[in-house]
Amino acid sequence: MSTVKQGRSELGVALLLLLLGGWAVIDALQLQTLQTRGPVDARTVPIGVGVLLIGTAVLLAVDVLRGGRGEQEAGEDVDLTHGSDWKTLGLLVIAFVANILLIERLGWPVSGAVLFFGTTYALGSRHLVRNAVISVALSVGTWYLFNLGLGIALPVGILKGIL
Repeated sequence: MSTVKQGRSELGVALLLLLLGGWAVIDALQLQTLQTRGPVDARTVPIGVGVLLIGTAVLLAVDVLRGGRGEQEAGEDVDLTHGSDWKTLGLLVIAFVANILLIERLGWPVSGAVLFFGTTYALGSRHLVRNAVISVALSVGTWYLFNLGLGIALPVGILKGIL
């Protein structure tokens, strides 16, 4: 790959980071302000992430324009001669799509558990009972964290009245 193409691709990454950061900030500024118990509200984290993405984009663009280049992956524990693992990628896509389709109908605790369990299975863990327990604990825990800790209501779905 030529140096010019490599520079363009790295500037493309910087542009992508800039767009994502701008989107996060603009979207966060449109959130309704709810009464909060402290200095952190629903806008704080997305604005912080957006600003960090924009800062990273600027620093990356400056570095690339000054001649900096990312190091090529040495593949220490990865055999770079093998192609993509389409089975794993497909299982991950299925887990994410299932989460998207189930979150409004069944709620985050159920769809999150499906997402977490599907991800662990796709990545090779075959401890099904342990993974299911951890997945349920993570999804319920994050639901409580968002609802009680941040004041952001994730859909509860079929567990309404239980959680």
